[in-house]
Parts: sequence; structure tokens; C-alpha cells
Amino acid sequence: MHAPTAGNMTLYTILDVTDQSMKDRLAVTCDNQPFIAKAPMVLVFCADYKRWIEVFEKYDTNVRKPEEGDMLLAQADAIIAAQSAVVAAESMGIGSCYIGDIIENFELHQELLKLPDYVVPACIVCFGYPTEQQKTRQKPTRFQVEAIVHENGYQIEKADAAAMEEMLNLRQGDWVRRFCKRKWNSEFSVEMSRSAREMIKAWCGRE
Repeated sequence: MHAPTAGNMTLYTILDVTDQSMKDRLAVTCDNQPFIAKAPMVLVFCADYKRWIEVFEKYDTNVRKPEEGDMLLAQADAIIAAQSAVVAAESMGIGSCYIGDIIENFELHQELLKLPDYVVPACIVCFGYPTEQQKTRQKPTRFQVEAIVHENGYQIEKADAAAMEEMLNLRQGDWVRRFCKRKWNSEFSVEMSRSAREMIKAWCGRE
């Protein structure tokens, strides 16, 4: 509740999913990930402008409708709140896992979660106590700081294919092709983009 928020507007709502049948359904609709159904706590963070629009319209007769920029701002609020929850949970020994797949199947999730106008999902975070194996396993290698931090503007040479190959220690292209197929050219990635377009249309009241 103390997470940074644009203009102190708290442009998000958190759905605490306690109904097991709903968890079971989300495990399927969010790209078939069974552990969602088993998580002790499942929170859906939603971008939410509904509260403000209603109170604005109650006191002002000239209120514009939310647009794409408003949705991006509210999405940022929701993600910041989610990450604040993740850090707080970690301080108590509780593990977490982000589920971005809630952005897929927008129409289905809108109905399942009873989302009104100007409320759209941003992410799911599943919480639980990690096993010993999860606590001790080697974590995947992250990008180098030098590749992420650019001084006084974007430095193209830090982001080209040669720099990526050197940083990731790529010896041949087969891994890249497989990774591209699994992440970028995948069906879920295509569906996520389709849903995002529908989400924006619904948010902006467009056909």
C-alpha cells in the first residue's frame, strides 16, 4: 500500500484469488501452468482507473475518457505495487513467481475476474515458501550491468547482435533459434499481442 504511485492516485486493484476452482481455471488459461493452482497465494494486479473516472464524472461535466497513456500509467502503478509485494514477501522468506500470461485471453479473463470498464490485468504473482532445492539451486545468469546501464542516452553498440553474443557467450546460433521459437515466435506471444490490442480497444471504448 506504500508503493510509489503516479500522483498518489493508486491506479491499481489487487484481486486475492482464494477460490480453488478459479485458481484451477487460471492455471489453464495462463498458458497451462499447473503450479498456479497449487500456489498458497495468488494475487492478480490490475490497472484501474474506474474509481477516479466515476468520482471525476460526479463532480465535473467535462471529463475525458481514458486513453492509451492512462492505461500505461496505471499498468506501471500495478507492476510497481506487485514488485513491492514481491520484495516484502522475500524479506519474510516467501518466494514468488510473476505470471505475465494473464495478459493473454483478455476477453476470457475479463469475464472470469468480473473486470469492469477501465480495469485490465497487469500481472499475476504467485506466492509460497520455496523448497530447499529451490533455495539452493543455481540461478540463471543475468545480463551484465554494463549492458543495461547507458550513460546520457542510449548506446546502440551495447545492444547490437555482436554485443549480445559476447555477453551471453554464444558459440553458435542454434540456441538463439530455439529460444526465439520458444519465446518470440511462440503462439502465446502472438496471443498476448492480440489480447493487448483488444485490451486497449476496450479501455479506450473502441470497436
